[in-house]
Amino acid sequence: MRFYLAPLFCLLLFLTSCYRVSEKLEPHVNCTVRSKYLKNLPEAFPPLLTSEREKAWGQEYLLGRAFAKDLDLYRAITALKRAAYLIPKKESYRLLEIEYQILLCYYLGKRYDETTDLYNQSNLYTVDRSFPAHHDLLMILYESYIKTDNQLKATHILRILQDEYPETAKKLAFSTAVTEGNLSALKNYSSENHPQKIEMKETLSAYDTQKKSIRKAQTLNMVLPGAGYLYVGQKQSALTAFLLNGLFIAASAHFFYQGHIAAGIITAGFETGWYFGGIYGGGEAAKFYNERLYETLVHPKMQNEKQFPIFMLRYGF
Repeated sequence: MRFYLAPLFCLLLFLTSCYRVSEKLEPHVNCTVRSKYLKNLPEAFPPLLTSEREKAWGQEYLLGRAFAKDLDLYRAITALKRAAYLIPKKESYRLLEIEYQILLCYYLGKRYDETTDLYNQSNLYTVDRSFPAHHDLLMILYESYIKTDNQLKATHILRILQDEYPETAKKLAFSTAVTEGNLSALKNYSSENHPQKIEMKETLSAYDTQKKSIRKAQTLNMVLPGAGYLYVGQKQSALTAFLLNGLFIAASAHFFYQGHIAAGIITAGFETGWYFGGIYGGGEAAKFYNERLYETLVHPKMQNEKQFPIFMLRYGF
């Protein structure tokens, strides 16, 4: 009997490895910002002249900025676009301002595709350091390219930031590593002379202590269906997996014992799906647990210490 158990265990272990779950974290570490914060930021551009305020485009521009300050972004974009349509072509500098304000609204609304599309379709790609919001524009573009998985352009923007605004580039690189859950990069930060060195060591230590092993969760579900779910604290899923697997195993054994081979094979086939699906599910449950744990550890610190990119903006509306 023991002679058969060893190969069977090895076969199960081999099949389990086919259901490997990635260890890479995919957390959702998002920032929340209030209109009060944006209202306290200085304006990047000089106020409109009296003659400009009296014109149709000037009125729409002022209206759009007022909506933007209250984070009524849909109305802000609508008004600012009307201003862009109405403004004479000779007012090219003011048009750049309006285009930037629209881009900022898209960014604050987390509409990153529209942010990058507007940049490529406008004249904003021609601006340099003489443009008051040049720093903020580059920062916005970097995060927007990161969010849209355009790593090539994000890297290009980061290089410009490293040349023009090195301190901002460092902060953005750190923020990206945190929000993406790049543990290897964060471990480097914790070992280097970085402002968050001690804090990152404490955070990573807490995460390593409390995280769940994906392989252990899968192994437990392999040995006893449901045990892996119980390991990560999913009691309801653990009970369901245990009962379903037990039911199908009992039904399969009953059919084979009664000589109903076809029914036994069908039931055993269903059980195989439940069994190996449970092994994979145990790994996914452990990964989900680790991601939520990571978010719980890093989000409050990122929010309270204003380490998200949006807090690096120098200007508002």
